[in-house]
Amino acid sequence: MRYLLNSSQMKHVDYYSINNIGIPSMVLMERAALAVADELEGRFDNGKRILVVCGTGNNGADGLAIARIMFQRGYRTDIMLLGDSDMGTEEYRQQLNIIKNMGIHYGNINELSEYIVKGRYDICVDAIFGIGLSRTPMGEYYDAIEYINMSECFVAAVDIPSGISADTGMLYGVAVRADITVTFGYGKLGMTLYPAAQYCGEIIIKDIGFVSINATEQRSNVFTYDKADLCLLPKRNPNTHKGSFGRVLVIAGSEEMSGAAYLSAKAAYRMGAGLVEVLIPQNNAGIIRSLLPEAIVTGYSPEENFIERINTAMTNADVIVTGPGMGTKAYVKDIVSYVMQYSEVPLIIDADALNTMASNRQLLSKLNTRMVVTPHIKEMERLTESKISDIKNNPVDTAKTFSNITGAICVLKDARTVVASKEGDVYINLSGNEGMATGGSGDVLTGIIAGLAAQKLELYRAATLGVYIHGLAGDKAKEQLGSYSLMAGDIIENISRVTSEDLI
Repeated sequence: MRYLLNSSQMKHVDYYSINNIGIPSMVLMERAALAVADELEGRFDNGKRILVVCGTGNNGADGLAIARIMFQRGYRTDIMLLGDSDMGTEEYRQQLNIIKNMGIHYGNINELSEYIVKGRYDICVDAIFGIGLSRTPMGEYYDAIEYINMSECFVAAVDIPSGISADTGMLYGVAVRADITVTFGYGKLGMTLYPAAQYCGEIIIKDIGFVSINATEQRSNVFTYDKADLCLLPKRNPNTHKGSFGRVLVIAGSEEMSGAAYLSAKAAYRMGAGLVEVLIPQNNAGIIRSLLPEAIVTGYSPEENFIERINTAMTNADVIVTGPGMGTKAYVKDIVSYVMQYSEVPLIIDADALNTMASNRQLLSKLNTRMVVTPHIKEMERLTESKISDIKNNPVDTAKTFSNITGAICVLKDARTVVASKEGDVYINLSGNEGMATGGSGDVLTGIIAGLAAQKLELYRAATLGVYIHGLAGDKAKEQLGSYSLMAGDIIENISRVTSEDLI
C-alpha cells in the first residue's frame, strides 16, 4: 500500500523533516537532485544537451542543483532562469551562487527560448513550479511552459509537472507535458487523477530521506496498491470444501438480457467463490445453465410472487449482488427494495439497481455500511443529481461525500476509479487501461468484489482489492489482445493470471 499525499500533507512532511527531525533543507535538496540526475543518466549518455528551466522557489533550486550535477557528469548544460532571482528562496540563492561560481551557462527566456524550438536540446528539465502552485502561470512562466511543450525534447518534471494541481489533478490553464516525473517521498494525489495523469508520463517515486507521514502529527487516508499488495488476498487452506469459500447470490438479468448475470457470476467463480447461485427470470435460466454449468440457477417469473424464491436464496448467501442487466421494469424496484431491506450479508449494488434507486430516491435511505455501490459517472450523476463535469472534476470528494452520507462503500468507476468508505478512507486505482471501457466490464468488477467478500475478506478491502485486480486482469488482457479487441470476458479469463502471481 502506498500513501498519496496532497500538497498540504507533503509540505508538512517536508517541514517536519527539517524542523522537528533536523535534516537540513539543502541535504534533502541535494538528494532530490541526485535522484533526478541518476534517472537521466540511466537513460542518456553524457554529451547530450540539457536545458534546465527554473523558477525562483525551492523547485527551481532543485533544478539548479540538477544542472550542476549533470554538468559535472559531462552533459552540456544550460539553465533558463524565470522570474526575479533576487526574490528567490534562500536555498535558490545559494544554489544560484554555486552555478555562478562554477561558470555554468544560464540565461533568461528571451535568450534561450528560440533554441528550445530549434531543437538545440535533447533533454529539458521542468523545475518551474513545485506542489504549491494554486493559480494560472502568467507572463514568462506561461511562455516557458508553452516552449517546453513545443519542443521535441525528452521532458523530465521535478516533483510535479508545472501547471497542475497536486490536490485535484486539474490544470491551471497550461501545464508541462512530461515524459517522466521524478517525485519525492510520496506520490501526490493530483498526479494520479485526470487530466493531470496524462501530463506526468512515467511517475518515479524516490526516497530522499523524508520522515514517514505516520511519524508526523498527520496521517494520510488516501492510498493505492501495487503488486506487492496481492498478498492481501485471502489465503486458501488445503483442508477445505466448496462451502469454505463462500456462496454468492447474483440477482441479475431480465427477460431480455442474460449476459450481465453470466459475467458477474463467472467473475465471482474465477475470483475464488465456492458456490454461485444466479437468480434470473425463468426464460433465461436455461441460457445461464448452459453457459455456466458450475452455477446453481434459479428461475422466477416476474408476473408471479417471486419474493419467496428471493428470500430462500438470500438465506443461503454469504454475499449478494443485485442489479446487472435487470432493466427498469416496475418489479425491479420491488426486488431491489426487498433485498436492501432484508439482506443481512454484504450487498453489492450495481447497474440497474442503481438506476432504480435514482428513480426511487427513498431507497437511498436504506443504504448502510454492509453495502457497496458501484456507479459509473453517469449513474453517479443520477444518484447525486450533480453535474457530470462536477463529478469528473472532483471524484474523490464526490465519492467521500456519498459514502459519508449513506454509509455505503462507494466505488466510483472512471479512468481512475475511486473507492471511499464512511470512515474517510479513499483508494485511488492505478491499474487498468482504455480497452476496459467496454460493455460488461462493470459486471465483471461486481462479480470480482463479490467473490472476495464471499471469502470473508473485510468489505472495504474486498472493494479496493477487487478494483485493483480487475484492472490488472484488464492489463493482462491488453498484453494479449491490444486495447481495441479487449472484451469483458477477456478480463475474466485473465483473473487467474493475476492470482497466480508469485507474490501471493
